[in-house]
Amino acid sequence: MIPPASRDFHLAGRSPVYAAHGMAATSMPASTLVALDVLRSGGNALDAAVAAAAVLGVIEPQSTGIGGDCFCLYAPAGTGRVVALNGSGRAPAAATIDWFEDHGITALENTSPHSVTIPGAISAWETLLAAHGTKGLDELLQPAIGFAVEGWPVHHRVASDWRGQVDKLRRTGADAFLPNGTAPREGDRFVQRPLAETLRGIARHGSRGFYEGAVAADMVAALRARGGLHTEADFAAGRTAAEFVEPIQTAWRGMEVWQCPPNGSGLLVLMLLGILKGFEPSRDGPLGAERLHRHLEAARLVYRDRDAFLADPAQASVPVARLTSPEYLDSLRRMIDPARAMPFVPPIGEAMLPAHRDTVYLCVVDRDGNACSFINSLFQGFGSGILAAQSGVMLQNRGLGFRIERGHPNCIAPNKRPMHTIIPGMVMQGGRAVMPFGVMGGHFQPMGQSLFLANMFEYGLDIQQALDLPRLFPYQGKVEIERGIPAAVAAQLAQMGHDVMTPERPHGGGQAIWIDHNRGCLVGGSDPRKDGMALGY
Repeated sequence: MIPPASRDFHLAGRSPVYAAHGMAATSMPASTLVALDVLRSGGNALDAAVAAAAVLGVIEPQSTGIGGDCFCLYAPAGTGRVVALNGSGRAPAAATIDWFEDHGITALENTSPHSVTIPGAISAWETLLAAHGTKGLDELLQPAIGFAVEGWPVHHRVASDWRGQVDKLRRTGADAFLPNGTAPREGDRFVQRPLAETLRGIARHGSRGFYEGAVAADMVAALRARGGLHTEADFAAGRTAAEFVEPIQTAWRGMEVWQCPPNGSGLLVLMLLGILKGFEPSRDGPLGAERLHRHLEAARLVYRDRDAFLADPAQASVPVARLTSPEYLDSLRRMIDPARAMPFVPPIGEAMLPAHRDTVYLCVVDRDGNACSFINSLFQGFGSGILAAQSGVMLQNRGLGFRIERGHPNCIAPNKRPMHTIIPGMVMQGGRAVMPFGVMGGHFQPMGQSLFLANMFEYGLDIQQALDLPRLFPYQGKVEIERGIPAAVAAQLAQMGHDVMTPERPHGGGQAIWIDHNRGCLVGGSDPRKDGMALGY
């Protein structure tokens, strides 16, 4: 690890967090504290991650919940292994391309019931705990139940996101999420008693309390009332949908960077690192035009390949080995003009998937050295906006990741998983985990992870500075530049042919924990673009 540069204490910011025994980094302070409570009571990193994710589903409801999906990378201490779990849901059994063509549907609306895949989160949590946890859902869901019953004050970023989704929630009739007819303000306490009852049922009965019985019937009724194809049989099958998969990795800067395989987008992180490691770090530093231009151009190339190839490997052939091969990545690197933006690469996001920046990522390391990288999401803000009112479950809209295009690898099909954006990351070195990490933000996540890793390991920023550094992303023909990037650099990028603009909201969020094996300490960072924090003991 490169020795970090000193922070300028005259300037606003935060220092990395240090701890000796255990650490959690999440997007809300209360969930970080819950994770630490689990660790201090004898639970391991995975136990703590599940408890924290459940809390986030209550107090950061625009981003995540039990109506969403989950991916996890887990590095059990002393094994040298990285375990990957795919907890993404599948399309209903009746979702054939014939049906969509017969009904003249060529694209999905973000509030359509057809955008809702069977939620995978609860299946994922139960599967992970059965294999690697030390506690059960009966205990780990209790903090989330308490927050749902008693309510919790809405934080600043949550309130801001919520205000942006008022029209969606009104369209879908999710009145429970519009107390007094509008979004709650910062500091308003938001209570979710129906969700508390559902969580109690899951605590008592496990995943059956979600995928079968009254809760499943309520979700199916909400979807079918809007024309959905879902059945209770689809939900019952979803109880066992989560599965352990073989993770993918690449050697980089003397370490190995690990990702979940497709249908997730972690493949793009490995491709980006493979392209960029052929360049020397830029002389103009981490916010210089040379470095940012290279990263933008590499991203445009790998996202082009995402739109062409990424799909559910159970129902399509995804050429992972070819796309990550040195020969192929070298050929992409040679396409990058150091002085000009490529004119021939289609814009990211034109072919599929609307913009979104709502997800929660968290990581936990326990005193034994087990490391957990965990991500849970509804996709867009409040997912589809479709609320199963009796059970309090807000349903995701992950089906937007499908193409409604016959013959495309990612075409919607029965029991198929869509292309997914949420990706946990893990760095290993010498057979040991050294950093669970993740950067949120929809399409941005592979770009964000690769920016973060380069900030830290190529440009010498500490873990917090590497998360803080201003970001940019090429999307829909524009380069979305956060306000922290110097105007002179933006002007240089424009001269190179990039169409620069400032987005309404920043790019994602992020968390990371560095495991300093040599000094016996943990070092954590938490992204200021969210409301959260890293904390250890």
